[in-house]
Amino acid sequence: MRPIQMVDLKQQYTKIRAEVDAAIGEVLDNAAFINGKAVTDFAERLSAYTGSKHVIPCANGTDALQIAMMALDLQPGDEVITPSFTYIATTEVVALLRLKPVFADVDPRTFCLDPASLEKAISSRTKAIVPVHLYGQSAPMEEIMQIAGKHGLHVIEDNAQAIGCEYRFGSGIVKKTGSIGIIGTTSFFPSKNLGGYGDGGAIFTDDDTLATRLKMTANHGQSRRYYHDLVGCNSRLDTIQAAVLNVKLKRLDDYIAARRLAADHYDNAFKANPKIRIPYRAPYSRHVFHQYTLVLDGVNRDGLHDYLAAKNIPSMIYYPVPAHRQKMFAAFGAGSCKLDTTDWLTERVISLPMHTELDEEQLQTISAAVLDYINN
Repeated sequence: MRPIQMVDLKQQYTKIRAEVDAAIGEVLDNAAFINGKAVTDFAERLSAYTGSKHVIPCANGTDALQIAMMALDLQPGDEVITPSFTYIATTEVVALLRLKPVFADVDPRTFCLDPASLEKAISSRTKAIVPVHLYGQSAPMEEIMQIAGKHGLHVIEDNAQAIGCEYRFGSGIVKKTGSIGIIGTTSFFPSKNLGGYGDGGAIFTDDDTLATRLKMTANHGQSRRYYHDLVGCNSRLDTIQAAVLNVKLKRLDDYIAARRLAADHYDNAFKANPKIRIPYRAPYSRHVFHQYTLVLDGVNRDGLHDYLAAKNIPSMIYYPVPAHRQKMFAAFGAGSCKLDTTDWLTERVISLPMHTELDEEQLQTISAAVLDYINN
């Protein structure tokens, strides 16, 4: 059996080596390392895939969130509501721009923003909401958009973990996550479902005027070269990364299908065990399983993590310290937030290996080890 990896990028690369190497070689031959043709091609192809009118590639997913908030002209002291149960980048950029992060709780089944908690967090100073499509599942966007519309708030989707996920509205309309709010953002970090071989990110919008502002913000605030109309930053997707992503985008739906098959195996192995809660698949969301995350009941989570490691089976805890418990947000009084579900989940979640290259033998080994620990 091949060694089990949390994410097996090497094995994935071997299957597309010839095409990736040729794409990178073309960039090297042309020597257009910044804003080369592959970047333009990738933006157009990703636009077609997601249904977003405009795609603005950038250097990473954190930059995508920052540029989104800058382009919306949010001012110091404006409040931005995010879940606390997320990777720190979602909330970090809020504080970086001298905005005020306000934390809301999550649904215990989906791990995504709870609309009831969101509505309670809104104040007269709230300007934006950042729902996170966590672990590959969509947040409840129809409810979130209704709340945002009622209060006149911007919605910036953090789609770093769920590219390719589909959201179904009550009307039957289906949209890709990242294309629903006024702005969507994503990351192409190598471990993502659509990952490059380095950092990368993108921003999505259907608004023509906002798209122009986003492009300018990501490019030193330039309207044209050497003419800087607003304060911006320098955030570009390298041409080599775009070349890799062009190859992988064609296979994204196949990659998602492989992840769903692995998730099905795990579900079947664990669903009858009363101490394990398998990932909930919300009826409005087609889960893309960036992570496969269990919630344990009456089980020593850290003990399971150590037990698996001793058997050379990796696992991860996303996230052991939620944002509102981080020292970086102490100045905002975040530690006094009452987020019962978030605190409860951080003590009970564990994520198992999830990637496109898991085979039946590996999945059986992982499942058997988890059950062996829990049942003994």
